Formats: sequence, structure tokens, C-alpha cells
Amino acid sequence: MVKGYRILARRHRTKLGEIDLIARRGDLVLFVELKARRTLIEAMEAIAHASERRIEGAADLWLSRQPDYGRLSVRFDMMAVLPWRWPVHVENAFYGRN
Repeated sequence: MVKGYRILARRHRTKLGEIDLIARRGDLVLFVELKARRTLIEAMEAIAHASERRIEGAADLWLSRQPDYGRLSVRFDMMAVLPWRWPVHVENAFYGRN
């Protein structure tokens, strides 16, 4: 991801699950799920409710280990990798428990 974000981790594994990408720009942290599908709709539908909970749990665990946790904003995005096209960045693909 460009857009001024710095990639902090790729395929970050925790006991609660895996986060494909963790990126940051200022105080905003993105937890990004990557999906390779034929269409954007298929990619979005591939993130099941159980996957959302798994990603949220892993994100909570990652955040709890950050020294500046209290001032961070969080967003859950998705990158859809589609055939013969540039990847599509979907902001707020789902919302956390907040």
C-alpha cells in the first residue's frame, strides 16, 4: 500500500489468528485482509463473520503490545487482488467491536 502508509508487519501471526498486513500513517493503524478473487464482490463476501472476529482478536492482541496504544485509531480494510487489474483498496471493509 502506498498512500503514505508504512507497512509494520506482513502475515502477523498470533495465538488468535493471522493479520495479512498491518500498516500505519500517523496515529492511524490499518489491519488489512488480502483476498484474491475474480470480482470485488466475491472478495468482499469472502470475509466471513468468523474471520472478522479472528482479525479483531489478533488486532487487539497486537495493539495491547504497543506503547502508544491509547492514542491510536484503528481501521479494518481489505485489499482485493483481482485478475488483470490493480488491487482495490476497500476502506472500512468491516468495523471492530467498538
